[in-house]
Amino acid sequence: MPATLHPTLPHPEPVATPAARLALKREGASRGLLDGAWWPRSRDLLSELPALTDVLDPLWGRITRIAVNPKYWPVIPRQVPVDGHIVKVGWFTPEIDPHKLLLLSYGTGRWDLLIIPPETGAESAARLMAAASDYDGPPLTASALIAADEARHGVGATNEQLDPDEAWEYEGGACAVSAAVPHQPGPPSRPSRLIVGM
Repeated sequence: MPATLHPTLPHPEPVATPAARLALKREGASRGLLDGAWWPRSRDLLSELPALTDVLDPLWGRITRIAVNPKYWPVIPRQVPVDGHIVKVGWFTPEIDPHKLLLLSYGTGRWDLLIIPPETGAESAARLMAAASDYDGPPLTASALIAADEARHGVGATNEQLDPDEAWEYEGGACAVSAAVPHQPGPPSRPSRLIVGM
C-alpha cells in the first residue's frame, strides 16, 4: 500500500486580543454619575471582559465583581475567567441603567462606566467617551447621555454608517491601531484622561 504524505502545516501565530476601548476620568475629578466610558467590540461578556480588566486591574485594584442590566447582553455568564482570577457577574433589571456597567474591586471601590453600544460609529463613540470622562462628569445617567447625544446630532449612535475599517473590526477583525496603557512606576494613579484602544 503506497504511503500518503501530508505537508506539515505551519503553526498558527497567536493573535493578540485588541486593547479595551476605554476613557476614564482622572484621579480626583468630581465623581458625577459616571467614571468613564467603555466601548466593547461585541455583546459577549466572556470575550470582552478580560480586555477591560487587563486595563482596570492595575489602575483600580483587582476587579472582582461586575453588574449589568441584561437588556443588551444576550448571555450573562455567572463568572468570567480573567488573567489569573475570576470576575463574578450579576445582573439587575430595574436597579441598573441598561447602558451602564458597575464594577467592584474588593476593598478598593466601585466604579460606573457608560457602555457605548458596540455598533456605534467612531464619531459618536468619541463624543460619548469624552462626555463620560469629562472633569466634572455628565450630570446625566448613562441612557440619558446616549439619548442627549442622539438628539443633539440628529442621528442615533447605532445608526451611523461604519467606515470599512470599523465594519471589519465590528465583525470580528482586529483593531488596526490599539494603544497600550503605559507602565507607570510607583502607586497606581489615573492620568487626566485615559483613552485606550481607539
